[in-house]
Amino acid sequence: MISRRRYGLAQFVFAIVAVLCFLATPAMSKEWARKMFETTSHDFGTVARGALAEFDFVIENIYEEKVHIASVRSSCGCTEPSIVNADLATWEKGAIRARFNTKSFVGHKSATITVVIDKPYPAEVQLTVRGMIRSDVVFQPGSVEFGDVDPGESVKQTVLVKYAGRSDWRIVRIQKPEQVEIDANPPVINGEGRISYAFDVRLRSDVPEGYWTDQIILETNDGETTRIPFTVSGNIRPSLTVSPASVTMGVLRPGEKNTKQLVIRGKEPFRITGIDCGVDCFEFRPSDAVKRLHFVPITFTAGDNPGEIVQEVQILTDLDQGTQASCLITATVKPAE
Repeated sequence: MISRRRYGLAQFVFAIVAVLCFLATPAMSKEWARKMFETTSHDFGTVARGALAEFDFVIENIYEEKVHIASVRSSCGCTEPSIVNADLATWEKGAIRARFNTKSFVGHKSATITVVIDKPYPAEVQLTVRGMIRSDVVFQPGSVEFGDVDPGESVKQTVLVKYAGRSDWRIVRIQKPEQVEIDANPPVINGEGRISYAFDVRLRSDVPEGYWTDQIILETNDGETTRIPFTVSGNIRPSLTVSPASVTMGVLRPGEKNTKQLVIRGKEPFRITGIDCGVDCFEFRPSDAVKRLHFVPITFTAGDNPGEIVQEVQILTDLDQGTQASCLITATVKPAE
């Protein structure tokens, strides 16, 4: 009888230990997944109705295994989540983009976004957003998006701000980013507390190449909520581009190789005169032809020293003023077995 009781107790202890070990595995833990996010909460603050309000929860794969984001969902229709880059290799970045639905909702709103990861292990991460959508201020359009613009080109968009409330409500100051100039027209007062402003937002001709996004801040004479943000963005098309802008070679052991391809595109035909990398572990095989589109294989050979490699590569051309382009290459070398 005593031996049976000891045997039963041993079985019980073994079962408890097994359950605890199972729960401690990466497959059941959320912490490993949460560590990949730079932040897990965001406050949109106060935004106008109809204004564009977006935030990217940046996620970076800090592990050797590939990560796959299976889906996202929101607890409230006031926030619409989407996935930016669902498959992440080691050190590769993606994002969960949260868009505040300012067209259909007003007032104080909050939501929990659930991110479902199915590889390398199942996990869920909760992200939270909140903000105040004003019902008395409306932007038309909801943001200024200049889109793709050639260098030196100046373009303009008009924004209409409508207010319904106090008859003495006014915009007293406008804070703008350095990429734009703003011409503000006098307010139009329609009576019964209805006031409208029209602003011409002009992109400066000296904005550097590349994509940018910023905010215009309208400061009002409201007692409490005086600052109302407004998103403005644009992309100054470069004369030379490299795709992808970031190349991940993955995890390799000493002596192993991996080959990827760079796509280099110009606005006019050009020749690649050189590729400056600074290290010997990368091999490039560019063509000597003159054309607008070049495909350049790049081969990485892992050396004997383990660790992470992050290297910027410069593409040299015969275009005017020695136009160059660059990309970032990353790789991880594991110790030899």
